[in-house]
Parts: sequence; C-alpha cells; structure tokens
Amino acid sequence: MDTNALFHMEYGLYLLLAKGEQDNACIINTVMQVTANPLQICIAVNKSNYTHDIIAETKQFNVSVLTQSTPFSVFSAFGFISGRKKNKFENRTDIARAANGIYYLTEHSNACFTAEVIESSTSAGSSQNENKLLSSSCGMIDLSTHTLFIARLTDAVSLSEEPSVTYNYYQKHIKPKPETKLSQNDSPKGYICEVCGYVYEGENLPDDYICPICKHGAEAFRPLS
Repeated sequence: MDTNALFHMEYGLYLLLAKGEQDNACIINTVMQVTANPLQICIAVNKSNYTHDIIAETKQFNVSVLTQSTPFSVFSAFGFISGRKKNKFENRTDIARAANGIYYLTEHSNACFTAEVIESSTSAGSSQNENKLLSSSCGMIDLSTHTLFIARLTDAVSLSEEPSVTYNYYQKHIKPKPETKLSQNDSPKGYICEVCGYVYEGENLPDDYICPICKHGAEAFRPLS
C-alpha cells in the first residue's frame, strides 16, 4: 500500500482551543460539519494531546479556522510544544475569550466556532432500541490513537474573507524547509519528518513509529540524504 497517496487528500488546518484548570490549544487537521439541523461538527484529536483530555472532561471547545497568512510561529507555538510543559498563551496578544470563556484566535483566522460535545443523540421516529444505540457514544468515539468528538455548535462568527489554509499550502508555503547538515565523511543514518523536521536517528525506522513532535506516523518520514 502506498500510504503517501493519503497526502493527496485535502485537509484544512485549525487551532483547537479548550479550557480546564488552565487554557490550552493544539493544531488539528480534522474538522467537519456533519449535520445542518441541528448544526453539528466533529473533530478528531490525538489522545496524547493535553487539549484532548480537557475536552473529554469539560465537553467544550472552540475552533479557529487558520488562514494562508498564518506564520509558522503559530504552528510551532501551538503544535510542537505540549501544554503540560508550557503555557502556550503566555504573552500572546492575538487572542480573546468567546462567550463560553474559551480563547479564540483574533488574527490569522477567518472564522471561530464554539461547540459542546453532545451528551446523547436521539432521532425522532427511531425505535427505543435504536435510540439506545445512538445515545451510547455520548459524542465521543474511540479511534485507538484518537478520539472523534461530535459536538453541537453554540456559536459561529466570521472574522475575515481571507482563504483558509490547507495542509498542502502549509507544506509548500509556510513550513520552513528542513536543513540537514552532514559532513563529507558522514553517512546519513536516520529519517526526517517531512511535517515538522524532527530527525529519528537509526538505520531502520519502525513501521509503527510516531513522531514525538507532530504525532504523524512513519509514512511522514523520509531517509536523510
């Protein structure tokens, strides 16, 4: 299987924000509207992210849609550092609180969504047994490494008309090109993550390896050259 084919799928890039005992946020690429009436969206979040744990507990989150003008510093600040180790909002001036008390991005974002994870889901006309099946997930679906949260929108605000940034645009125009410095006598033994530039040192990259920085799998790595 050529897993590189998956990179041809278009993904947006978003800032996912939450508030528990402290504020936190992370970069995600999976946000989708799933129903229009009621207005519901779903997000997929890596379980290793601190933001995931906050949402699982509070059942609330905001999504800021990032634009093509977003500098790499936003991605590095919110995507490459764990909120368990650092306050990601310290000294930031490009944020404000929405009505739900959670931050959203005021710059380099064209829209903000506030949402609540659904506690149950029932459908008019469904049988009692069907409703039990629908309500069993409570808006959280276990996807092994990730959790899929299904939530109802509580507010949506347009902030600008600037185009949203896609994963492809980020790769080509925003992310710095990784630089690998090797002397003439060096024999490259390692792999570099094409998403964040992290270098794995070793002759063989495990098939199930997960990048410790950006959480992408082995398919995102290429041999050093």
